[in-house]
Amino acid sequence: MEIVSDFQPGQIVYLEHGDRRLYAEVIQVVLSRQSCWVRPLLLVVYSWEPPLTRDLRAASDLLWPLNLFQPALDTEIISILSEVLAKEAKLGIDTITKQQLNQFIYQVWHAYKKDNGPT
Repeated sequence: MEIVSDFQPGQIVYLEHGDRRLYAEVIQVVLSRQSCWVRPLLLVVYSWEPPLTRDLRAASDLLWPLNLFQPALDTEIISILSEVLAKEAKLGIDTITKQQLNQFIYQVWHAYKKDNGPT
């Protein structure tokens, strides 16, 4: 089944798992591989009040299955982005943030494989 995407370079999308969302900027949609190349921006934990936000602008890009992404609405992300993007990006990503990103990616991938594995 081929997926058609309306995602455009520069658009903000997200991956969601549990109470967390990974917001990322679309770099390129790779329809031949049914994938989306994205640049991580933020990991937000919504179970905290206020939500816990981790800056991921120094993290590595991801190539991820296209059907897992959702478009981010301006109204939900603009205040978070403006707050984080106003700060200067770090040269690197701290160890705790890297671990949280890796754990999130691991959990999303295993949930995806469980739902799309052999029946």
